[in-house]
Amino acid sequence: MVGYAFMGAAHSQGWRTAGRVFDLPMRPVMAAVCGRDATAVRAAADRHGWAAAETDWRDLVARDDVQLVDICTPGDSHAEIATAALAAGKHVLCEKPLANTVAEAQAMVRAAEIARLNGQLAMVGFNYRRAPAVAYGRRLVADGRLGRLRHVRVSYLQDWLVDPEFPLTWRLKRESAGSGALGDLGAHIVDLAQYLAGERLAGVSALTETFVRERPLLDGASSGLSGAGAGAGAGNGKGVGVGNGTEAVGRGPVTVDDAAVFTGRFASGALVTFEATRMAAGHKNALRIELNGERGSLTFELERLNELLFHDHTEPAVSAGFRRILVTEPEHPYMAAWWPPGHAIGYEHTFVHQARDLVEAIAAGTDPSPSFADGLQVQRVLAAVEESAAKRAVYTPVSPAPDQPVPDQLVPDQSVPE
Repeated sequence: MVGYAFMGAAHSQGWRTAGRVFDLPMRPVMAAVCGRDATAVRAAADRHGWAAAETDWRDLVARDDVQLVDICTPGDSHAEIATAALAAGKHVLCEKPLANTVAEAQAMVRAAEIARLNGQLAMVGFNYRRAPAVAYGRRLVADGRLGRLRHVRVSYLQDWLVDPEFPLTWRLKRESAGSGALGDLGAHIVDLAQYLAGERLAGVSALTETFVRERPLLDGASSGLSGAGAGAGAGNGKGVGVGNGTEAVGRGPVTVDDAAVFTGRFASGALVTFEATRMAAGHKNALRIELNGERGSLTFELERLNELLFHDHTEPAVSAGFRRILVTEPEHPYMAAWWPPGHAIGYEHTFVHQARDLVEAIAAGTDPSPSFADGLQVQRVLAAVEESAAKRAVYTPVSPAPDQPVPDQLVPDQSVPE
C-alpha cells in the first residue's frame, strides 16, 4: 500500500479483516506500506499490521513479495504509481477519484487494458458501493421495483472547512487534489447515482464556489483531514486543535472549490440533482441519495448506513408509504459473514467488502467493478461540471467513451440568453 493516513488506515482495516471474516480463495498478506517519512511510515506499519515499510513507492512496486499495489495517495500521484505498478505486473487498487484530470485517467485506462492481457486487474475504490444497503438498493432497481426512473437527487454535506482558520492542506490545492468538494465528495455521489440507476450521465449544468479564498499556511506536516490554524480551538470532527507541533506561518490561496451544485440528465432522460460541499455547518458525513421511479422510490443515507427506505407505489394508497428496511439479514449483500440480524456494521466494513471483492476477482480472473474505465467516466463528469461552471452553468455534455455516444435527442438547447 502506498500512503498511510486516513484512507491508508481504512484500507489497512479492509486488508487485515477480509480474510478473517470471509472464506476467500486467496489470503491477503500485508507485505509492505510506503510513505515519505521513514519514522512515520514505520509507526503506521506497526500500528496497522504491515510487515515492512518503504519510503519510495518505486521500491515497493519492485518488491517480489508484492502482487497487488493499493494506492491511497493524493490524486496527483495516482497515474504515475498505477501505470508503473501495472507495467511491473501487479494488480492495482486505486482510491477515488481515479486521477486529477481526464488525460491522466485515460492513460491509466490504457495501462490497465494492456495489463489485462497479461492477467493483471485494476479497480478504483468507490467504497460506498460496498455498503450492504446500497448493494441491496441496486438489486431493487435492477429487479424493476422502481420501474423507469424519473428523478435522482443526491447530496454529500460535510462541515470540516467551515472554520476559516483551518489550514491550507493538500486537499485545498489544485495541483495536489485536482478539485475540492467536487472531486472529494462529488466523485462519490456521481458514481453512486450512476451505480444505483444503472446508467450514465449524459450532461450537466453546474455552479461552483470557493467561500474562503485564503487559509493559514502550516510550518509542518498535515494529513489533509486534520490540523488547525493559529488560535483555533478544539477540532470539528476532521480537524484537531493546536498543540501538534505545527504553527501557522502566513496565509496562502485556496485553489479548489468549497462547494459544487449541478443538475444532470441520464441517457434515459431521467433528471438528477447533485450538491457537494465541505461548508455545511452541522453535517459531518451526510451523504443522501433518493431515486424516484414510476413504480416506487428508495432512499439511502450514509449516516444510517444499515437502513434503506423503500416505497412501493403499486400498493394500495390506503396502506402504502415509505418503509424502513434494516439491511442486516444474511440474505442481504455481504451480511451472511457478519453478525446476527439487527447487529449493525459500520463505515470500515465497506473497505473489508472492497478487499473481498477484489481478491475474489483476482482469484477468478474476472474483471473487478468499478473498473478504471468506470473511474474515467466519473472523471469525465467532473470535467464537464467544471467546464459548465466556468461557462455560467451552460449545459455541458459529458464526453462519452468511444462506444457510448450521447443521443442527440437527449442534448437540450445549449444557448443561454445574455
